[in-house]
Amino acid sequence: MTVTWELVPGRGAREKAQESVLLEAEKAARGGKIQAVSVTDNPGGQPALMADSLACEIKALGIEPLVHFTCKDKNRSQIESQLYALERAGVRNLLVMSGDYPVSGFMGRPQPVFDLDPTHVLALIRDMNSGLEYPLPKGTGRLQPGHFFAGAAVSPFKQTEAELLGQYYKLKKKIDCGASFVVTQLGYDIRKFQEVLLYMKRRGIEVPVLGNVYILSYPVARLMKENRLPGCVVTDGLMAQLDRERSLPDKGVEARLLRAAKMYALLKGLGFSGAHIGGHLVTCEQVESVIEKGEELSASWETLIREFQYPLPGGFYFFQEDPYRKLNQSAPESRQGLSSDVSEKGLYGFSIFLHNLFFEPGRKGFALMRLFARKLKGTRLENFLHKLEHLLKTLLYDCRDCGDCALVDVAFLCPMSQCPKQQRNGPCGGSYQGWCEVYPGRRRCIYVRAYSRLKSRHQENLLEEIPVAPCNWDLNSSSAWLNFFLGKDHTAKRLGISELPDKPESSGSNSRSA
Repeated sequence: MTVTWELVPGRGAREKAQESVLLEAEKAARGGKIQAVSVTDNPGGQPALMADSLACEIKALGIEPLVHFTCKDKNRSQIESQLYALERAGVRNLLVMSGDYPVSGFMGRPQPVFDLDPTHVLALIRDMNSGLEYPLPKGTGRLQPGHFFAGAAVSPFKQTEAELLGQYYKLKKKIDCGASFVVTQLGYDIRKFQEVLLYMKRRGIEVPVLGNVYILSYPVARLMKENRLPGCVVTDGLMAQLDRERSLPDKGVEARLLRAAKMYALLKGLGFSGAHIGGHLVTCEQVESVIEKGEELSASWETLIREFQYPLPGGFYFFQEDPYRKLNQSAPESRQGLSSDVSEKGLYGFSIFLHNLFFEPGRKGFALMRLFARKLKGTRLENFLHKLEHLLKTLLYDCRDCGDCALVDVAFLCPMSQCPKQQRNGPCGGSYQGWCEVYPGRRRCIYVRAYSRLKSRHQENLLEEIPVAPCNWDLNSSSAWLNFFLGKDHTAKRLGISELPDKPESSGSNSRSA
C-alpha cells in the first residue's frame, strides 16, 4: 500500500504550524513507512502558506511532496506559471482539485477566480508533459516536456442520485484529461469506498486509487457534520460514537487511531492501491502506528466491515447491496423513477425546441441563421442583436454575457451565474444533500438540477459525454448567438463548425475578378 500523509501549512510564514509541518515531514522521511507528504492549499477557504513553498523544503528533506493544486485563486495564466515553477523545482506530484470556496481574507471575503476547472488543468498538465505548443507571431513554439504525475479527487459519499452520478461522470472526464491516480474524499461508509472501485472497473478505468483515512476527533467531526469543511461526510451515528469516546481518560485518542487502522485494513482488503491519511494535529508516530496496526488487521479485514456502516439517511448507492457481506453486489441499482424533481419544465422544453430549430447543424433553421449572422456581422444591427440577446437570456437564464455560452452543455442552466465556482464540466465535491456548497439550504447544486432535467428525457449521460472548454474571454460582452453561428465559440469548435471569415470590404469601381 502506498501511503500519503496530509499536512496543513497554516497561516503565516514562520509560525509554529509551518515549523511543525517540516518537523513531521522530516520524521516521515526517516521512518520510511510514508511515501509522500501531501500539502493542502487553503483548506476550508482560509488563507494559508502556499503549498509550493513547503513542498520544495519537504523534497529537500528526502521525501516526495504531493501538492494540492486548486483552481480557486488563479486564472489560467497564473496556473501555467505556477506549473512552470513547480517543474523547475522538481515538484512533480499534484492532486488537482477545484478547491474550497474562499470564506475570509484581508479586509473581507476575497473574490474567487475559478477560471479553469480540474479537467482543464489536467489537460494543460497532459499537454505540458508532451511538450506544450504555444503561438508565436509566425507559427508555433514547443516547450521541453514536463514530468508531472497528476491525480484527481472524487467524492462517492453523496446522498442523492444526481450528486453521486455527477461525481462519477466528472471523474471519467478527469481520467480522459490525463489524471494518473485518484484520491477519494472523506467519509466512513464502507459500501461507498467499495463502490468507487466497482464503478471504475465497470467503466474500464484503470488508475491507482487511494482511499481517504482521516483520524477523526470530535471537534473536527462537528465541523464536517455542519458542512463547514465541504465534501467531508460525518453522520449522526458516527458523531454519537465520537461523543462517547471523548469521555474516555485519553479523550478518545486510542479509539480514533484504532478506527483509522481498521479503515486502512479495509482499504487494503478491498483492493485500494493506497491510503491518504490525514488528521488535525496528528503526529508522524501516530500515523506510523496506524499503518502498522492496519497491516496487522488486514489479514482479517472482512470482520471489520460491519463497523463502518455509516450511511446517509436515504442515501443512494450505484450498486445493489450484498445483505450478507454488507458490501455491494456487481449489479447496479435501478434508477427508474428516481431523481425526478425537474424544475422549470416549461422553460426547459421551450429551450430545447428553439435549440433544435435553429442551433442544430444540418437543420434549415441553422443554415438560415448562419447566413443571417454573416450578413449581420460588422453592421450597426450587431450591437442591437447583442443587447436583445442579453436581455432575453438574463430574464430567462440569468445570463452573465460571457459570449462563450455553455447553456446547452448544462441542460440550459448557466454555470457562469448559477454555479459560484463556474464549473463547466460537472460538479465540485462540496455539495451536501443536493445543496450548493456556498448556499446550503438556499440553492440547489446546478448539476443536481441539470441531472434531473436530462433524466426526464433519459439523457443524463450527456453530463459525461460533453467535455466543455474553459470560457474564452476574448468573446466576453459579445453576442453568443453570433459567436456560435460564425464558428467562434467552444460549441462551434466542438461540432466542427468552420469559422466564417470577415466580409471583404467593397473596392467599388476598381474591383476586379481574380
